[in-house]
Amino acid sequence: MAVTLKWELRLASPLKAYYKGSVQAMRKKYPAGKLPPDVLDRLLARIRARDHRLLVGPRFGEDAAVIDMGNHYLVAKSDPITFTAEHLGWYAVNINANDVAAMGARPRWFLAVLLLPEHRTDGRFVATIFQDILAACQDLSITLCGGHTEITTGLERPILVGHLLGEARKDELVLKSRLRAGDSLVLTKGIAIEGTAILAREKAAQLKRHFSAAFLGRARNFITRPGISVVREALAAARTADVHAMHDPTEGGLAGGLVELAAAGGVGLRVWADRIPILPETRALARHLGFDPMALIASGALLVGVAARDARKLV
Repeated sequence: MAVTLKWELRLASPLKAYYKGSVQAMRKKYPAGKLPPDVLDRLLARIRARDHRLLVGPRFGEDAAVIDMGNHYLVAKSDPITFTAEHLGWYAVNINANDVAAMGARPRWFLAVLLLPEHRTDGRFVATIFQDILAACQDLSITLCGGHTEITTGLERPILVGHLLGEARKDELVLKSRLRAGDSLVLTKGIAIEGTAILAREKAAQLKRHFSAAFLGRARNFITRPGISVVREALAAARTADVHAMHDPTEGGLAGGLVELAAAGGVGLRVWADRIPILPETRALARHLGFDPMALIASGALLVGVAARDARKLV
């Protein structure tokens, strides 16, 4: 549905709204999650690209690198899965594929770096992860083409770092920097799909005392229904409308994704919170566990910045 926010970002730099007091922040220990945006922005500002074929390099808010290969663009993405051991391979493929597709590219080749915990790894454990990777690749017509696997000391759970390469024709590339004042935002499916599935799995022992088995089963299965992949809708959006920007909100949830979108586009956003679709299972878990659905990890939703005249057509 097309959405707009109850709160508003009207700033020269949206990063200032997201993380205030950068001097004090530099002295603090950072919590788990993404680096504070202003810290990351300063680090990335030091990088000087020496290759003229690098069209999009490391920059706050953009999802992947873009390299000019002559008659097409190569889109390259890396992202780790660190927060769950269940369906690790499925998450790794889909999370990386989402960011490639959000730039208008078709995901093609996947490489996996799998770090396994010492004293907890056996053949069945490894085979399950590989099967998940292969199933996710098959679902999206992606080729698993390489990587690295090792058993690593000091790990409590496995970590899978995915690298995904995709291709886009030169007229297909979508960059968030093209977001314009007056555009509409379209949001697919609903928010916190991934976070809801993770909580239902990781906190199952606690939640089963308060929710039915059917409820928790639906929440656990959010990774496939409605699903954490946005590849098909991203490619469909690019074919259907005058799309100026797309973004796959992950860590930081929809709130963080909106700030990243605004920062990359150099615009402010106005979004009405009561028009943002929140699935019933997510809302119920939020009430019980006391979290804000707007801030929960949100893969499965796609934000599309589209010319206002095309918003209804896209929906």
